[in-house]
Amino acid sequence: MKKNLFTILMLALLVVNIVLSSITMISVTGTNKKTAQLVNNIATVMNLELTVPGEEEVKKEVSMADTAVYNFDGNLTMPLKTDESGQNKYLVCNIALSMDTKNKDYKKYGGAEKLAEQESLIKDTITEVVSQHTEAECRADFDGLKEEILQAVQDLFQSDFIYKIAINDIKFC
Repeated sequence: MKKNLFTILMLALLVVNIVLSSITMISVTGTNKKTAQLVNNIATVMNLELTVPGEEEVKKEVSMADTAVYNFDGNLTMPLKTDESGQNKYLVCNIALSMDTKNKDYKKYGGAEKLAEQESLIKDTITEVVSQHTEAECRADFDGLKEEILQAVQDLFQSDFIYKIAINDIKFC
């Protein structure tokens, strides 16, 4: 008789446990849905604030017929930021600027003769950007470095007639 009484008591406690667990799940699920909705709303608002208006614009494609290229003579040797080893490292490469001949500023700044006059300023701007990065950073995100250089050169001319930077024959010394 004690075994049956003990079994009935365990069964009653099991039923109470299931009922309380169900009530807890129902109340937590409703609260969880409200919290998830609140987090989604906050994320949406933050996303709207983080994007700059007009940044979503697609970059216009420039045809090869409308492209002029200015190649720097010889290799550029640029110092890199010193890394943990303390050794001085250099980036040696060739750089070419692609220019949109249809851009309104091309006549003002573009062309081999006009860019040759500004070559030392352009080289200085490029060297300034490259020298802020270590060799490891350059190797890890070279496309990001090219975008930084492009932005710096565009800022120098205050124009986007230079739309691409080509870097080749890359050597780290």
